[in-house]
Amino acid sequence: ELSFDNVRVPLSNLLGQENRGFHQIMAYFDFSRIPIAAGAVGIAQGAFERALKYSTQREQFFQPIANFQVTQWKIAEMATKIETARLLVYKAAWLLENKPDKRRLITKFASMAKAYAAKVAKEVTDEALQIHSGVGYVDSDIERFYRDARINDIIEGTGEIQRYVVARECYREIGFSV
Repeated sequence: ELSFDNVRVPLSNLLGQENRGFHQIMAYFDFSRIPIAAGAVGIAQGAFERALKYSTQREQFFQPIANFQVTQWKIAEMATKIETARLLVYKAAWLLENKPDKRRLITKFASMAKAYAAKVAKEVTDEALQIHSGVGYVDSDIERFYRDARINDIIEGTGEIQRYVVARECYREIGFSV
């Protein structure tokens, strides 16, 4: 354990502004949550592509499982969720790049993108695993995607924290403080 007591830091070594460390780290989260969300979309996309292809190769009852409506609906839902998450990431990144003075809006959309993309990564990898059945769990990339998806809901703030941030910013927009 390392601790410091009564340490004086010369002004020339100060990072940022004095007594503003918390605000600085919060601003950092606005930036860092967007690439985490993009990574979650990538995980979902990778799992989706493998499930889509596998569903055309795996046969049950003398036909590819892609011919079954249940598989088609899974594929449709997965594709829709991925695209929705991708668009949220794009919007958050666009706001950060083009509207840097809109801090609260950036905070809201960065948290939306991270929370939703992390959720989508978990859901899509779970469905991809279902489409692959047992082989997906032991003999494919799907089991890795499944494990990788989980961390996105934890790092840079849990899903619960992201939802709190989004709700707080929504209430602030109407002048209510939570």
